[in-house]
Amino acid sequence: MRQTKKMVIAALFAALACVATMAIRIPTPGTGGYIHPGDAVVILCGIFLNPGAAFLAAGMGSAMADLLGGYFLYVPITFVIKGLVAFLAGHAFRRLSGHLKNRTAAVAVCGLIDVALVAGGYCFCESFIYGTAAALASVPANLIQGASGLVISTALFPLLAAVPDMKRMMAAR
Repeated sequence: MRQTKKMVIAALFAALACVATMAIRIPTPGTGGYIHPGDAVVILCGIFLNPGAAFLAAGMGSAMADLLGGYFLYVPITFVIKGLVAFLAGHAFRRLSGHLKNRTAAVAVCGLIDVALVAGGYCFCESFIYGTAAALASVPANLIQGASGLVISTALFPLLAAVPDMKRMMAAR
């Protein structure tokens, strides 16, 4: 696949991560945060893009949502956490999809990576900002967010994998 097309698809994934994060926001009481479906796009970045492009697309798209949404403090935190989710999900998918009969199961494992890194990563960072008790209070909402990303990405994967250009993207990784 041509380099320009790969860059365009990565940019589209970044835009989708931003839009999916901002379009549907379910506020979480007491934390000032929100639950959103953007994690599904972050997971799919890892699956369809090469690891470097996945890190950048997921990190930039998710961080842009924080920037546009007024969560300025979280921009660098989100960039790193979501970028790592996509990067690690991509590596996990590549290794697991060759061993598992059903690639959708590999996507679900990528969703578990998202759950762990989102809940753990934000808790770790927030413990320095707000203290341990406040950081721990945000864990349930982050677990729900990660679980929704797992479910949505698992549902969307077969649809995207059927698109010829996306098939080629996965094969070229």
